[in-house]
Amino acid sequence: MNNTREVEVVVIGAGQSGLSSAYHLRRTGFEPDRDFVVLDHSPGPGGAWQFRWPSLTYDKVHGMHALPGMELTGADPSRPSSDVIGEYFAAYERTFDLRVRRPVDVRAVREGSGGRLLVETSDGTWSTRALINATGTWDRPFWPRYRGQETFRGRQLHTAQYARPEEFAGQRVVVVGGGASGTQHLLEIAPYAAATTWVTRRLPVFREAPFDENAGRAAVALVEERVRQGLPPRSVVSVTALILNDAIRQGLKDGILDRQPMFDRITPDGVEWKDGRRVDADVILWATGFRAALDHLAPLKLREPGGGIRVEGTSAVADARIHLVGYGPSASTIGANRAGRAAVRDIRRLLAEEPAAAA
Repeated sequence: MNNTREVEVVVIGAGQSGLSSAYHLRRTGFEPDRDFVVLDHSPGPGGAWQFRWPSLTYDKVHGMHALPGMELTGADPSRPSSDVIGEYFAAYERTFDLRVRRPVDVRAVREGSGGRLLVETSDGTWSTRALINATGTWDRPFWPRYRGQETFRGRQLHTAQYARPEEFAGQRVVVVGGGASGTQHLLEIAPYAAATTWVTRRLPVFREAPFDENAGRAAVALVEERVRQGLPPRSVVSVTALILNDAIRQGLKDGILDRQPMFDRITPDGVEWKDGRRVDADVILWATGFRAALDHLAPLKLREPGGGIRVEGTSAVADARIHLVGYGPSASTIGANRAGRAAVRDIRRLLAEEPAAAA
């Protein structure tokens, strides 16, 4: 007996990108459960935000852009962002009746018959004419590898596992990474830790001026060019600078944000540089970012020799049925909204040109 269910579009992921895409599908006449489904592996609404550490309050969130059709208003800035945004996403799903199915793990996307794709999941298989992939990066934390790493006797954790600064009380902590998460961790941990050391591969760049529209366009263009070349995308944030706010200024003044160059090896008791300098540590916290979660697309062989997937707009160059939203240049909250609209527009055009195969 064939238990495969058929729809026109499958959306994988219910973060900002997935909900934006689902909204535009609904708005242009697609019915949830009949014409499209949204599959999300998370336990509840909120996308990756639901997993953020409690001390990341809403007032510390940079550039959270409202979902299309519904503003986020009246949020208490002192509440955890995971709660504020989780509740907002839940209300959004209800308001637009998006009927997100969760928790559903997508295991693989394969070529089907009649020009369709097969989406194999923990809740059965879906046959679809088009796919919007909005899986983000949270499920693929990037762990760099350094000589001696396996010998370290202390604790190693990634930003994805960070919970609260109190857990580092009395410990010597090395924080690796020059992005917003690394600086936030340092500023939070320093009052509790016995000592902190900040290590980055590149010199951090601080921006005095506000990040205006022109600067945003330039940053997105850099990421977009990599995607066009089939290279793994760097995040939009990685090509911007750190905003020099009051907390950062104080951290620089207090010596908390005293950046050190990348160490050369890890020892059982800490980290060491080529010149013999060493720092003893109880904890290494890797604030080293994330990579796109795309392993389920591997059967389609979309990756280029450079390691990325070539994308024009939101469409995979190798397969116009596949749209990557929240990937590369659209990996920001405002970018995700625009990309969701663009993906749905192109999918409607594709489906109109290619009638469904006869059953």
